[in-house]
Amino acid sequence: MTTAVIAIFDIGKTNKKFFLLDEGYKIVLERSVQFDEINDEDGDACDDVNRLSQWVIKTLTEIIQVPEFDIRAVNFSAYGASLVYIDEQGKVLAPLYNYLKAYPEAVRNELYDKYGGAEKISCETASPVLGCLNSGMQLYRLKTERPALYAQVQFALHLPQYISFLITKRSFSDITSIGCHTQLWDYGKNDYHHWVTAEGIDKKLAPLVPAYKTTEIVFCERTIKAGPGLHDSSAALIPYLSVFKEPFILISTGTWCISLNPFNDTPLTTDELKKDCLCYMEYHGRPVKASRLFAGHEHELQVKELATHFNKPVDFYKTVQYDGTIVASLQKRYRFEKQAYENNGHLPSSGFGKRELAGFKNYEEAYHCLMLDIMQQQLAATQLVITGSAVNRIFVDGGFGNNAVYMHLLALSFPHIEVYAASVAQATAMGAALAIHNEWNTHPVPADMVKLKYYKIPDILNQVQ
Repeated sequence: MTTAVIAIFDIGKTNKKFFLLDEGYKIVLERSVQFDEINDEDGDACDDVNRLSQWVIKTLTEIIQVPEFDIRAVNFSAYGASLVYIDEQGKVLAPLYNYLKAYPEAVRNELYDKYGGAEKISCETASPVLGCLNSGMQLYRLKTERPALYAQVQFALHLPQYISFLITKRSFSDITSIGCHTQLWDYGKNDYHHWVTAEGIDKKLAPLVPAYKTTEIVFCERTIKAGPGLHDSSAALIPYLSVFKEPFILISTGTWCISLNPFNDTPLTTDELKKDCLCYMEYHGRPVKASRLFAGHEHELQVKELATHFNKPVDFYKTVQYDGTIVASLQKRYRFEKQAYENNGHLPSSGFGKRELAGFKNYEEAYHCLMLDIMQQQLAATQLVITGSAVNRIFVDGGFGNNAVYMHLLALSFPHIEVYAASVAQATAMGAALAIHNEWNTHPVPADMVKLKYYKIPDILNQVQ
């Protein structure tokens, strides 16, 4: 008996993954590989696009011939802000430059001076000034610094669309990649920004196609439907949008804690951009207002300090249970104030780094204080994207979703909004499959795809406040 499945390539910076999902969105096969980075012509580390390409083609070629699986469709998700330059024969012309690569100030200033300034372009494209993380700036740099190579480029494909191109041999652009902090897309006009067309850069971008539509292709003598691929951050939001219709915010937590509001359609203001807000693009082309907080990074640094001071393992925080009595005591002893944004647009590290660890009775008390300090920042960052919308639920996925101290304090910080820890197995891959659900799957989307745990406001703090 064969199982009808969709194949998904999920390309991260570290792990390159391949999945088969059945019509109930259960993972029936999973593979993962890592590749050593190589260096570009400047000596900067970057992904090996040739090895990646070979692995993608080899993997699908092998799996499509396995008789137990009937591959109906294939789709792709990958990290954004990375471009693959191909010529008319589909040959790759340059390395897959790292989005953290330094950007030359002279080239940046030349563009902004020509088209009204960085603030104007940022506001209109809902993209903070982020150097190579603005992928449109990468293309402008290529045109400026290497015009002979630029002339050979037929298309600059964002990485998800390049992975699609490997299988389909067709060049597409997708709005989730074009619209996400690229400085390419004018959110007010809903079209390419003036600087893009004035520079002729739009001619190097493949035709835009809907992220929810497929192309029928023949691969290894099998007819399958292929999607154009999606930016991974937009893909990870799709399971939540598929299951929940009432307005919500998703706080995606890891090194960065990103608050995403798909139900806030107010334009980004200059002030919000200066506070590290940006817009992602939902796969139907609607903006998703987002704010960023470097809280996971600070947490990682501070728990190392706590471990050293209290002579505990680095991951000892995982054993700490939420204690409302400790929180109430700390709130009487210390001031917990909302942090002001710095000139660079980021919230500073929380006030915890300035506290004397010797003043805490034990690790548990110090850790609760750390989380109270971080929560002041989380409140400020998330409030930026709540303003202007009627949100009644907050979902938290990633590392902090498993942290009871964080979750209880978040519930306290937003007393009029329901707060849930949420999890979706392989959310990015699931999102890429769901984006083209109607193209390959006749079954309804499972209502239990997202696992939820509700956190109510701690009773003892209701009494204290």
